[in-house]
Amino acid sequence: MIILDTSAVKALAGGHKTLNVLASNMAHTPSDRLSVPAMCLMQAEADGQDISRRVLAYSSVVVDNLDTVASVSVGTMIRDGYGGPDICHALYCALPRPESTGMSILLTGHENAYPPGIVTVDIDSPGMLGFH
Repeated sequence: MIILDTSAVKALAGGHKTLNVLASNMAHTPSDRLSVPAMCLMQAEADGQDISRRVLAYSSVVVDNLDTVASVSVGTMIRDGYGGPDICHALYCALPRPESTGMSILLTGHENAYPPGIVTVDIDSPGMLGFH
């Protein structure tokens, strides 16, 4: 699963070339989706008007809701100092869960915001789509 945090959501809405190519390519494969944690979408929209509308226009984007279990887990992470609501929801989404298979990759503009062990990829890294 590929997860976009707040910085990646804002970049996608702002026309980030590589993220736009990724979102467009994933729209052509039925099982591939870009997952946006609800709290990241909320924070991105709070930071800039119409960001959520621009991002949700992509057919490859799905929102990972903050259900009961996620709410408790994210709240615990916030209390334990892992970051704000958006960072902690992205972190929660990147952790192994029964409903997701394989390894999750978290696309971000702030790799240092996440603890070791979470696979993060900087949205501006030259090899993000396999090109060098």
